[in-house]
Amino acid sequence: MGTNAGRGTLFAAVLASGIVFMDSTVVNVALPRLGEDLGATVPGLQWTVNGYLLMLAAFVLLGGALGDRFGRRRIFLLGVVWFTAASLLCGLAQDTTQLVAARFLQGAGGALLTPGSLAVLQASFHPDDRGRAIGAWAGLSGVSTALGPFIGGWLIDAFSWRWIFFINLPVAVLVMLDALRWVPESRDEAASRTEGPGHRRRRFDVAGALLGAVALAGLTYALIDAPARGVDSAPVLVAALVGVVAAVLFVLVEHRRGDSAMLPTGLFGSRLFSVLNLFTVLVYAALGGFTFFLAVYLQNVVGWSALLTGIALLPMTVLLLAGSARAGALSAKIGPRLPLAVGPVIAAAGLLLLREVGQGASYWRDVLPGVLLFGAGLTLVVAPLTASVLAAVSDRFAGVASGFNNAASRAGGLLAVAALPLLVGLSGTGYAQRDELTSAYRGAMLWCAGLLLAGAALAGLLIHRPPRQAPPS
Repeated sequence: MGTNAGRGTLFAAVLASGIVFMDSTVVNVALPRLGEDLGATVPGLQWTVNGYLLMLAAFVLLGGALGDRFGRRRIFLLGVVWFTAASLLCGLAQDTTQLVAARFLQGAGGALLTPGSLAVLQASFHPDDRGRAIGAWAGLSGVSTALGPFIGGWLIDAFSWRWIFFINLPVAVLVMLDALRWVPESRDEAASRTEGPGHRRRRFDVAGALLGAVALAGLTYALIDAPARGVDSAPVLVAALVGVVAAVLFVLVEHRRGDSAMLPTGLFGSRLFSVLNLFTVLVYAALGGFTFFLAVYLQNVVGWSALLTGIALLPMTVLLLAGSARAGALSAKIGPRLPLAVGPVIAAAGLLLLREVGQGASYWRDVLPGVLLFGAGLTLVVAPLTASVLAAVSDRFAGVASGFNNAASRAGGLLAVAALPLLVGLSGTGYAQRDELTSAYRGAMLWCAGLLLAGAALAGLLIHRPPRQAPPS
């Protein structure tokens, strides 16, 4: 951590993953403006968010496996270039179809670089400094997620919603220059070596990658399309069936391939790893649903500008910046159970306060207390969760483990954004109708608070301190 190489590696990892995480949230602030500009309906807005999350969730495992096999820095840099090109296409989109297609491509680029950024830290830093490096990565990357609405709000009001994508270009150039100078190459030698009588490289797990993507896509399509077509319509039922069948086949294929699988099922021999990822799905589903609804609600019901909406969430950024390293140190000292059990309860209390916000709301009296509580709860969760996931498996699976945990977080947000409008009765252009949006927003906050409380119960009952030496998986 004290060397130029260490600081340069950490800077590249944080900045690159930061723009990926920021683009998960920054679009939420832009939804009312781009919806008006492009004539989008609620499904169009959902796909603008979920096209990105779907590719992240579906292919982040592939990104981790590619990095382990072909070189983590190489795949990391490929992801940065891909993500940058797709960001340019997003900013140039002229209708919802073009924007959603570009968001799919952008998510695929993010799936290559996100697991690489964390795996590079795990493989490059001395074990004594690894916890500090991961804690800094988690905290600063979490800050970028929370900072997204503020930056996006300013760009939208000052220029247009297109600039939330154009801003990625200069940042990506800085990442590439830094990574080429400081980031060391690393790979899983067991995954990259030749083997067998003919010394042939093991076949890559294309089937696993495609089945994972189809499973998530089918379920997401069914949830988003159900309000318009009806839950018993043929396209919705077929999509849901395809998603379920693909998910089952994914598990069977990965189990059969053993350690050569994109997601070795032996990882789940660690009960802690399994529980932590289920916890991740619950917490990030609440976060995804909360950010999707709050940004639209504050603009279309409370009447705030995009910039004021972004500023409203800024205290979360401050809390994450100030507290994530301390939360990571606390978890290392007392174990992750207490932070992961208490954090979601505090965050749920914040959502229940924010549920009561209405027209003419005061920021200081009505919004700030809930935002502070939610941010404090999230701060207790982010760094301990990331460190615990990586500590639950052996180092050679760092890329796959980080990839799967990122997939779990994106899948949680993806399913929440797809399902919540259906659960609370929001469809068509209802996001532009105050009464309909108010009812949907308040219902969504209850659902999100419930997800957080379920995560807290899971942590309190089943999460324990990772062993000092991770199991061999």
